[in-house]
Amino acid sequence: IQYGRHTATEEEVIEAAKSAKLYDFVMTLPLGFQTRVGERGLKLSGGEKQRVAIARAILKNPRMMILDEATSALDTKTEQSIYQSLLEICANRTTMVIAHRLSTVQHAHQIIVLDRGEIIEIGSHDQLILKQGAYFSMWSNQAANEVTEAPASEE
Repeated sequence: IQYGRHTATEEEVIEAAKSAKLYDFVMTLPLGFQTRVGERGLKLSGGEKQRVAIARAILKNPRMMILDEATSALDTKTEQSIYQSLLEICANRTTMVIAHRLSTVQHAHQIIVLDRGEIIEIGSHDQLILKQGAYFSMWSNQAANEVTEAPASEE
């Protein structure tokens, strides 16, 4: 996590881990924050790697952030718990979010819908829903898929 900012204090690293919903996982590791990860250490899942990357970004505190499928390897519940932290770290800075899961971008000031590299729609979530174009279709399809997948995940 400290690769985000080498001069960060231990408290800042802990806060970044908590914001990225990574702290509890780190506390289960044999050496906590000192546990070696990667090729010569503990292997992390895709979701754990994404949460480490989010914690590093929180620690770095850049003026501009680009989040490219930042929560794609996370389950919906974990994504929602991290989402509030992402809103906080993205506030008062330019942030570009690239996502296929539309719930990730629904609160963006402006959403740009691309199809084969061409811009086909631009607007806020509400504007694009009212327009009932491509974004609306994708939103409806994803919402329907979440409803049909929910019972299977409870079994």
